[in-house]
Amino acid sequence: MAKQTGILPIEGTIGNITFFKSKDGYMVRSKGGVSASKIATDAAFQRTRENMAEFGRAGSAGKLLRTSLRSTIVKAKDNRMVSRLTAQMLKVVQADATSDRGQRNVIDGEATLLEGFDFNSGAKLSATLYAPYTLTFTRSTGTVQVSITDFIPPGILTAPTGTTHFQLFMAAAAIDFEAATYDAVSSASGELVYSHTATGAITLSAVLPPNSTHPVFLVLGVEFLQQVNGKQYSLNNGAFNACSIVKVDSPV
Repeated sequence: MAKQTGILPIEGTIGNITFFKSKDGYMVRSKGGVSASKIATDAAFQRTRENMAEFGRAGSAGKLLRTSLRSTIVKAKDNRMVSRLTAQMLKVVQADATSDRGQRNVIDGEATLLEGFDFNSGAKLSATLYAPYTLTFTRSTGTVQVSITDFIPPGILTAPTGTTHFQLFMAAAAIDFEAATYDAVSSASGELVYSHTATGAITLSAVLPPNSTHPVFLVLGVEFLQQVNGKQYSLNNGAFNACSIVKVDSPV
């Protein structure tokens, strides 16, 4: 693969040469490879078809998870979050120890492998919020709760320069990966002042439908704000905001 140089970059195919734009600039490569029809039917590509099926399943599951939590994770995500989540979801699928190769899935996999996933790799929750907290999910009632101990923000929060306020938020989603449906809830604290005054204990709670038979994903995050003329603005377009999957509860 070569990189294009010149005044006028080209995109498209000329003969057997393809010109295209990537994150590394305008590139050029020769056209070729195995045809789609051969991959779909040739016995020699059976493993390839199995891998493609599981990768597709992981991609669809990752999209459903993102959709269910979209209103929350939109506050704290990086531009490679989708590919990172798909890669981690593929590990969940590949952990399925009961299904045949090519048929492995999220439900029979290990969804707990998603615990600790940071939607913004540039601001990990574990390196942003140091206040102790406890997580509670009661499947019989659907109650979700995050309890955060009283803390003084400076030193406990890794806040960017210019922070005047911040907000803690949580969300939970019970996802049916087979039917591609979900139930989601969320909760957020008020806008808290970033100062040497203690916050007081903070409780974030919400209620999902009781007795769900699906895995439940709980995320926790922090958004940094700057107050200007009485209005709150997210700092640096959310580049320092953190949001992580802190708990995955699978049905028994």
